[in-house]
Amino acid sequence: MTFNDIFKSSFLENVKTFSLTDTVIALLFATVLGLFIFYIYKKTFSGVMYSAGFAMTLPGLTMVTTLVIMAVTSNVVLSLGMVGALSIVRFRTAIKEPIEIVYLFWSLAAGIVIGAGMFPMAVAGSIIIGLMLLLFSNRKIRLNPYIVVLTCKDRKSEESALIVLQKSVDHCVVKTKSISDNGSEVTAEIRLKDSDTGFVYDLYAVEGVKNAVLVSYNGEYMS
Repeated sequence: MTFNDIFKSSFLENVKTFSLTDTVIALLFATVLGLFIFYIYKKTFSGVMYSAGFAMTLPGLTMVTTLVIMAVTSNVVLSLGMVGALSIVRFRTAIKEPIEIVYLFWSLAAGIVIGAGMFPMAVAGSIIIGLMLLLFSNRKIRLNPYIVVLTCKDRKSEESALIVLQKSVDHCVVKTKSISDNGSEVTAEIRLKDSDTGFVYDLYAVEGVKNAVLVSYNGEYMS
């Protein structure tokens, strides 16, 4: 078929034989992988507020992408028109967490691979990606930075509190220190040894420590 024959022939003549069975099987695979992506996102979410709407978008996006790819691969003229139609689409939804971009591209990639008929690649790739995300999300508890704010009566109590703090955590760096007539306030960035935060009670028990505050910090917000 030449380039001129494509435009001379009718639309129906360029459409391959439609298979309802293949379409149903592909959409079922897309649904299962989409739900798997949804599950991984729910298990690894660590942001400020969980968005059920975004989570449900992931399986829907996988299914829609699968259907679009199957339609594009069935007809040359339709593929050209689809590219033109999708080029004018603009998405204005803000991405709250950088990790959400990974899940969006994961859903798109899964839909494209399934739509192309490469089911084993889609399943194997999704399992590997899901396991890696679960692995790194479980380590995040210890790697998350925390901010400790200490209000001390005098220099001696401040030094004693810092000694207790350094013994209780893996990493401790003093970021700010302010002194006034009421004493001193020290802010330190720390990394926990584990998920236990009981050392805050030990800090408060140091003689001369008026207040001890532990704040979770990810570089963008505090909680």
